[in-house]
Amino acid sequence: MTKILLIRFSSIGDIVLTTPLLRAIKETHPDMVVHFVTKKAYSSVLENHIYIDKLILLDESLMELAQKLRSENYDLIIDLHQNLRTFLLKTILLKPFKSFKKLNIQKFLLVNFKINRLPQGHIVDRYFKTIETLRVFDDRKGLEYFNGFNDIVASDNLLKRQNIAEPYVALVVGGTWETKQIPINKIAEIIENVMFPVVLLGGPGDLDVAEKIINQFPQKVISAVGKAKLNESAELIRRSLYVITGDTGLMHIAAAYQKKVFSVWGNTVPEFGMYPYIPQNESLSELLEVKDLKCRPCSKLGYRSCPEKHFDCMQKQNFTAIFSYDKSLKENKTQ
Repeated sequence: MTKILLIRFSSIGDIVLTTPLLRAIKETHPDMVVHFVTKKAYSSVLENHIYIDKLILLDESLMELAQKLRSENYDLIIDLHQNLRTFLLKTILLKPFKSFKKLNIQKFLLVNFKINRLPQGHIVDRYFKTIETLRVFDDRKGLEYFNGFNDIVASDNLLKRQNIAEPYVALVVGGTWETKQIPINKIAEIIENVMFPVVLLGGPGDLDVAEKIINQFPQKVISAVGKAKLNESAELIRRSLYVITGDTGLMHIAAAYQKKVFSVWGNTVPEFGMYPYIPQNESLSELLEVKDLKCRPCSKLGYRSCPEKHFDCMQKQNFTAIFSYDKSLKENKTQ
């Protein structure tokens, strides 16, 4: 019996993007034992996943993790993260491995010289390229996200406490980097023009933004920011009419639920291969970006503030596509 280990330490979106591989491996090789290692902080992303036989968590010590993994005696390691820690882990374990190619040179050229040498297609395609020796192929069914019963109940209770009845729009206000977040004035523009109630999603660090928005739109908006855990936020996304988000992990969870998702792109670009992956219904994914800015992309990750001080990649966003879609939904529901 073959036992394999997949490694992807972070972050939410990157981990969700591995789910087509997990499904394909198990459906192609049902007897294969699949273990997955990730950081403890992201355990909830995979804790309910049906195609993982064992979820192993990195807490603090890489050496303790290595000792734990050594006892498993893997036949193959699939490194989907490819950084110093995964290099050390592979060196210690001394097992056959396949490593994901991160294409850092190509990203450097695009960020610093606006020369695009990145391959066309999604990062999921490149993940599958990493495991091609297993003769596993993408079924094109897209991403998956599995919630537990308690998460569903908690989300239901949150909606009831806030007196929010479906349908509603999910709007993600957070993000790891400020230059990937929708600015508060642009959030206000969206809320002013959509016709449905809006549920705000984000982490504890986004509470100030959420409070300002609630004060501005007390009758139209409720906030799950800092109240809903990750899987509860995922359930709120699943129940929503559609989703508006920056380049975030929740964007990929929305894609996993096959939601209509409007992704608003700031300093990063879809050409990095991390846009919503909905291969069987690409019309569900709408990319909103200010093209032809000489300064964009300014980073493959993000910054705390716009390096050029103008933040044109967000401030010049046009949300007509959102408003038109929202209006058509409202008209259909009132007929």
